Amino acid sequence: MIRKIIFVIPSLRAGGAERVMSFLAANLPKNKYQVSLIVIGHKKDQAYSVESNDLEIVFLGKDKISDAFLSLFKQIKKRRPHLVISSISHLNIMMSFMACFFLKTVFIAREANVDRVRKKYSDRKKRFGGINLKKIGYRFLGAIICQSQDMYDGFISEYPKFRSKTYIINNPITDAFILKHNNAPNPIQHFITVGSLHPRKGHDRILRMLSKYPHPFKYTIIGDGVNKEKLAKMAKSLNISEKINHIPHTSNVAKYLAQNDFYLQGSYVEGFPNAVIESCAVGTPVLAFDAPGGINEIIENGINGHVSVNEEEYLNNLRHYTSSNHFNTQEVRSSVVKRYGKKIILGKYEDLFENMINKK
Repeated sequence: MIRKIIFVIPSLRAGGAERVMSFLAANLPKNKYQVSLIVIGHKKDQAYSVESNDLEIVFLGKDKISDAFLSLFKQIKKRRPHLVISSISHLNIMMSFMACFFLKTVFIAREANVDRVRKKYSDRKKRFGGINLKKIGYRFLGAIICQSQDMYDGFISEYPKFRSKTYIINNPITDAFILKHNNAPNPIQHFITVGSLHPRKGHDRILRMLSKYPHPFKYTIIGDGVNKEKLAKMAKSLNISEKINHIPHTSNVAKYLAQNDFYLQGSYVEGFPNAVIESCAVGTPVLAFDAPGGINEIIENGINGHVSVNEEEYLNNLRHYTSSNHFNTQEVRSSVVKRYGKKIILGKYEDLFENMINKK
């Protein structure tokens, strides 16, 4: 029997959650699943194409998730799916309450961040009188997916009653990220970071490290966000502005990752960083700071990069690893493909979907 599944995401703007969810929706086997992708936002905001001719995509054209409840309700009622899966915390909360009206449908929430740390960097105002809606609404979910062990541990410590229906499924490596050719030796080191320009992403400490780096370099930053002007001023004050290339958005991240020697990860918290596994997938090693959200699960020191616990250690590792051709591109790629390859992760999602639907 063909299973009907609906994926729900806030938008198709550039973002890790949006990319992973649309990739999963497009790549589930068509002989087993009839899949619809419902996007809360507008088609005009779509940052990249979803590569599937068989996937139904519906744009609700709403500016805010809270405005989409009725439209989503009608879409689900019309399709009567076996399963609905959503991602991003505030959307998950709304979907969990919607689950009360569709008792024959399994609702699954995919968590996108480590809540206990993310809240330190959140600029969202407290609403609903401080009531924890997640604690109330998630009771109606069939399953909750965490992207990393860190995320799982943090979630379970805050919501121990949901342990029995919480699962760890990492993010997949998508088809675009293939092994690069070995870059020719170059006296100038090329570094790259991909991600929104938000305080939690830690671009500030990467800039501090590069200002102390004693050798010639070029640093590419891909992403946009609220910290754009602040980071530009910081780079100028550190006298490294001319060494930085800022690209607000690109649909070809894989090309830029392959062109660089090292990926620099400064985040203070992550969900499960897509750009880190994607960089490894093309053979570009990652120098990262230790942070909650799967960094230590992805990075194998000396194999595909290195994780540093503070800025002094990070600077020492930056100097050490750039002084010699330490990493083998094939080993860097293999380290992540064997764990996060497309078939492996899709298989885990399929197993969970079948298990949840059969329980109904």
